Amino acid sequence: MKIIFSGGGTLGPVTPLLAIYETIKKKYPTAEFIWVGTKTGPERELVEKEGIEFRTIVSGKLRRYFSVFNIFDFFKTFVGVFQSIAFLWKENPEVCISAGGFVSVPLHWAAWFVGVPTWIHQQDVRVGLANRLMSPFAKKITVVLDLQLKDFSRRKSIWLGNPIRKDILFGNKEEAIRLFNLKQNLPTVFVTGGGTGSLKVNQLIVEAIYHLQGHAQIIHLTGKERPQELSERAEKHFDNYQVHQFFTDEMKYAYAVADLVISRAGFGTISELAALSKAAILVPKPGHQEENVTFLKDTGAVVFVSEKTSTGLLLAKLIKELLEDKAERIEMGRRLAEMMPVAEDEDILEILKSLIS
Repeated sequence: MKIIFSGGGTLGPVTPLLAIYETIKKKYPTAEFIWVGTKTGPERELVEKEGIEFRTIVSGKLRRYFSVFNIFDFFKTFVGVFQSIAFLWKENPEVCISAGGFVSVPLHWAAWFVGVPTWIHQQDVRVGLANRLMSPFAKKITVVLDLQLKDFSRRKSIWLGNPIRKDILFGNKEEAIRLFNLKQNLPTVFVTGGGTGSLKVNQLIVEAIYHLQGHAQIIHLTGKERPQELSERAEKHFDNYQVHQFFTDEMKYAYAVADLVISRAGFGTISELAALSKAAILVPKPGHQEENVTFLKDTGAVVFVSEKTSTGLLLAKLIKELLEDKAERIEMGRRLAEMMPVAEDEDILEILKSLIS
């Protein structure tokens, strides 16, 4: 059996696919896997670390607004289609699986053309343009929330929940304390801006640490693609604040030791927080991530912070309030776990069987 995964540019489309890969690999250890991703995205390091062969194709970024670059990217997408047809004829996979990302569009169009069944997974509340373009040609469509079923053909759509990598469930707190050289007597805040990082989140947390000295120790994952000067300068001047650009295996330890997580609001990260029942302050990117957070904040499952109006002082105030209220943090984690179901391995394998039979 040979399976093609695709997606990248950010880690949003990548983490659920790696979880699906783990499930399939465990059941079918002799299966072959190839990943089609972007040339410059952060996904290559994670994918190759799993031993998956990594390829790239030409692809454009199709924007929802008028831009002269749409014309050039339209032609790049069609170059990618022909490139993908040749690739699929050579590799002859049983199925192609994607969770979004524009690099997947020409590949999945080509797969439909040559008769390879495709499966797309929708995470965000709002359907992304890449998935909208691929969905008419998909054999199976899975969604995280039942309310998303209305956005696709009911005939081929399934409410799955979100696949998560099992590895994150097995972080050890004591090992994390040693790994990050943490103090036992201070609560820990883990800050992440997603796979590529977030300049706004980085700025807010650097402003906040002025008001958090003696209240918390902070692990800050800044992202490789973001300027580091501000956070690195702060690291030199503040105790109990440490900066990292990228995590692989370390992620499970950062989660394990965190009393509170501050993050962007991609569904991959939210699903991991739900699986771990973690209390979280979410700072969504304007647009689809705000929609991801809206239905969660209304039930008290997360704390919503707007990047447009918030300051480091406000963020520090919220952090201190939650760190002082352990019962509320536990209740937030419980609510989040209830609202964000995790995909079951048996369901993932059943969908795969239906595609390759």
